Amino acid sequence: MEKLNVIKVGGAVVEDTASLALLLDQFAFLDGAKVLVHGGGRRATKVAASLGLESKMVGGRRITDSDMLSVVTMVYGGLVNKTVVAKLQALGVNAIGLTGADMDIIRSHKRPLKKVKMDDGHEEMVDFGYVGDVDKADREALRGLLTNGIVPVIAPLTHDGQGSMLNTNADTMASTVAKALAPLYDVTLTFCFEMPGVMSNPEDKDTVIRTIDAASYSKLKADGTVSGGMIPKLDNAFEAISQGVARVVITHFSDIAAKNGTTIV
Repeated sequence: MEKLNVIKVGGAVVEDTASLALLLDQFAFLDGAKVLVHGGGRRATKVAASLGLESKMVGGRRITDSDMLSVVTMVYGGLVNKTVVAKLQALGVNAIGLTGADMDIIRSHKRPLKKVKMDDGHEEMVDFGYVGDVDKADREALRGLLTNGIVPVIAPLTHDGQGSMLNTNADTMASTVAKALAPLYDVTLTFCFEMPGVMSNPEDKDTVIRTIDAASYSKLKADGTVSGGMIPKLDNAFEAISQGVARVVITHFSDIAAKNGTTIV
C-alpha cells in the first residue's frame, strides 16, 4: 500500500518566517503522497485587532461571529494558504491551496450550543458562532489530486453545503483527511508545532513522553499533565488510530521526517 503523510502545522510555526521555511523545506523532501493542513489563529487575531475586532476565546476555541468569519476566511483561506502554496511552488512542490468548500472536500455543520468548562471550573453553555463540526471528507476528490501528483494544502475552513463557510479546528481537519484516506494509503498523521512532543513538564524539553496509549492518556488528563489545547489534539490522534490511520506522531516542526516526538498507540 502506498504511503501517505498528512502533516498538520500549527499557527505559531506559520507565523514565523524562519520556522515556516524550515518546515516547508522538510515537507518538500518527504517521499510519496502528502497533504499539508495548516492553522493560522495568531495571524487572524492580529488582523482582527488591526480592524478593531476583539478575538474572543473560550476553552482555547475561537468564538466566530459574522465579522470574525470574514477575517478568518480572508486570513486562513487567502493570506496564509496562498503564502504557503507559493513557497512550496518555489521548492518544486506542485501544491494547490484549498478550503473544505473547494471540490467539496470537507463538509461540516454549524456547531450547536455546547457545554464548556470555564477557567474557574463551572460549566456554561457557549455559542461558538460560525464554527464547523466536521461531517465528512470526500475521499475520491482527495485521491484524484494525489494520484495526479498534486499536493493539497488545506486551510482550516469548511462549508455546510448551504453556502456558508465555517471556521473549523485544523487538528480535526487533519485527522478527518487522514481517516478518509486510510482505506487507500498507509497513512502517517503528524501534528507538528513548536514543542518536541507531549511533555510531562512543559518547561523541560527533555521530558517528552515517547508513547501514549489510551490508558496513559486518561491518567495524564486526570493529573493535569495534559490540558488545554493538547486535549483536542490527542483526542483527534486517538480517533484517527481507531479509524485505521497507521500511525500518529506529535513532534517538533523541524522533525517531521525523523518523527522523534510522541507516538500515539
